[in-house]
Amino acid sequence: MTTMESKATIGSPVSIGYLADYPHFEAQVADWLWQAFGDGVNRAFFASVVHHSMDKQALPLTFVALAGDQLVGTVGLWRCDLISRQDLTPWLAALYVDERYRDRGLGADLQRFVIEFSRERGFDSLYLYASFSGYYERHGWRYIGDAPEYPDKQVRLYHRSLG
Repeated sequence: MTTMESKATIGSPVSIGYLADYPHFEAQVADWLWQAFGDGVNRAFFASVVHHSMDKQALPLTFVALAGDQLVGTVGLWRCDLISRQDLTPWLAALYVDERYRDRGLGADLQRFVIEFSRERGFDSLYLYASFSGYYERHGWRYIGDAPEYPDKQVRLYHRSLG
């Protein structure tokens, strides 16, 4: 699966595919990730992460959700998203939905896309981390404990079996 039609109800059809197929959105994705997850990290860090996820043949990968020609969300499939747990791979990472399109199912569809994409490529597990609880549990993720995030905070670690 390299593209998927979303079931989200945002008023127009949404498709999900590789950011590499829409390179003109690279800067917008980097801006979104920096604004959502920056917390003291400069924008250049996120621009580098996004730029180096444009090779469709290897991780890391970035995917985008489009309503027509409008960017409405993004998600990544990365080798590692948490420095303290480099033993775990791969990771669903950097899930972001444009504020105007939240609470309509698009976040769930982005998760489903990465889950199916990963399963088709032979992965048997996925991981993610979050600083909050409730959302990912509702979408089938299993909380497996806390882990330190650099430099000094604890985050919730989740696992998803793909078997």
